[in-house]
Amino acid sequence: MGKKNYPYYKVEPFKDFKDMIEQRVQAHPDHAAFMFTENKQDITVSYKEFQTQINSLGTAIADLGVHGKKIAMVSENSYYWVLTYLTVLGSDNVYIPMDKELPLTDLLNVLNHSDTELIFCSPAYAGVLAENREKLPNVTHIYCYNTKGGDLPEGVEDAKEFMAKGKALLDAGNAIYTSQEPADMELGEIVYTSGTTGAPKGVMLSRHNLVSSVYYGMMVSKVYTKCLAVLPFNHTYEGVCDLLVSLHNGNTICVNENLRTVAPNLVKYQPDYVMLVPLFVETFYKKIMKGIEKQGKLKKVQTGIKLSNFLRKIGIDKRRTIFKDIHAIFGGNLIKIVCGGAPNKPEIADFFDAIGIDLINGYGITECSPLVCANRDYYNVPRSVGPKLPCIDIEIRDKNEDDEGEIFVKGDIVMMGYYKDPELTKEVLSDDGWFATGDYGKIVGDLLYITGRKKYLIVLTNGKNVYPEEIEEYIQRVEGTEEVVVYAIKDDKGNETGLCAEIYPETEFAEGKTDEELIKIFSEKVETALADLPAYKHVRDIVIRHEEFPKTTSRKIKRAGIGTYK
Repeated sequence: MGKKNYPYYKVEPFKDFKDMIEQRVQAHPDHAAFMFTENKQDITVSYKEFQTQINSLGTAIADLGVHGKKIAMVSENSYYWVLTYLTVLGSDNVYIPMDKELPLTDLLNVLNHSDTELIFCSPAYAGVLAENREKLPNVTHIYCYNTKGGDLPEGVEDAKEFMAKGKALLDAGNAIYTSQEPADMELGEIVYTSGTTGAPKGVMLSRHNLVSSVYYGMMVSKVYTKCLAVLPFNHTYEGVCDLLVSLHNGNTICVNENLRTVAPNLVKYQPDYVMLVPLFVETFYKKIMKGIEKQGKLKKVQTGIKLSNFLRKIGIDKRRTIFKDIHAIFGGNLIKIVCGGAPNKPEIADFFDAIGIDLINGYGITECSPLVCANRDYYNVPRSVGPKLPCIDIEIRDKNEDDEGEIFVKGDIVMMGYYKDPELTKEVLSDDGWFATGDYGKIVGDLLYITGRKKYLIVLTNGKNVYPEEIEEYIQRVEGTEEVVVYAIKDDKGNETGLCAEIYPETEFAEGKTDEELIKIFSEKVETALADLPAYKHVRDIVIRHEEFPKTTSRKIKRAGIGTYK
């Protein structure tokens, strides 16, 4: 892992997303843009075919007279999700990427709040949308990519037939879509953040925001030739940093179907990079280590790591040879895992570095399109989230004695504001463009370190501030810990007097042990793990949890309802 920064990568500029795709078509029209499975058939779509389908769908939409409107996509990850995404970004309309996991009430709430008029969906959502059509007064058309065939519900139209009509118009010389040049600073998409019940929070991102995130993000971090797209496409981390970046680079995007297919698809498609969140990486790590121990090869792997590290010191890198059996689990070609959403455990980062897979951590937030900072390929300091993108400024405000404070960001990636909510926008976005992230951190040299979320900050009665994420990072290293959430212990007056750790233990570790026994074991182990921290950061109580914590679709723990989190 490099410890010194180096010049930015050169990136081919592009005007907008139509121009981006056109550049790729001119460079290699027949190169595979997508690989995916549909009805048990393997399908490959070239860049030229992708562009033709974009133009066909765009022409069909424009021919309806739809301009400056909101167009939503309700679907699991699919090729058609990306097709609709790039079509709308190339038009004068606005894309609304929906979270498919939303409860029905929230789904309808967001569709109405966003003023959506056209909905595209997969067969899994056609029925429920048709059944609730009367609750969507703004919607004029619902189109389903009817990949499974058969009849569609009443009021739902076939998206592929609709696209075929656009293709006929396109072939006849209709340029109503292809001649559109959406303005750079215009609204491109509205991304609704989690917690949409009641008052949805829609982040407005301009096309300029999205183009900037792709262009400047690629200056910082290299992508290779083929990715496996795993995370939910409606999240900006996946939708921008993986999908749009990969398309700009002319790569092949292999669409993963669901969580069960990740492991077999790694072997099937043999990607050289993948975007994940720490929970995915940790799961892979645990499975690999358990497999190694089960085969009685732990000592052999540890010896291999020592040998490899020695050889690297004298300029010889044999990691991919020494650990070829582990690389085979990832398809054999994996070079890089880009990880966002939370810090990686140091031992996991060290392991992947030791076996020859770069684990690159970064920091982003939806309101910043989303990428703010990222470790670099040859300047990778795992406990940090890396240096900032070259198009932004960062300030740490209201610092404490440790130089930690709230992170503020200004620059090309910062959102336009929250849709229909000027008051909330003013709370976080100043007139001169500074965005208050709500995250705490500090800058050391040119590297940003994340401490925790402002809303989770615990202020003890002695005036000391505690970031629960920091304590959780230490406890995660304790043997037997599967998941942990730290929260405040409150007295009858509501004062935060100490810390409690609620631990969901690993199944095998907890087997045959009572809660009392587990509390005793964890109390001793946690105290040892936190020994070097100040006394006020030590945990006073341990609670044993019997099921995993509830999570968002991006696999982050939902703290609401846990302990003292409201």
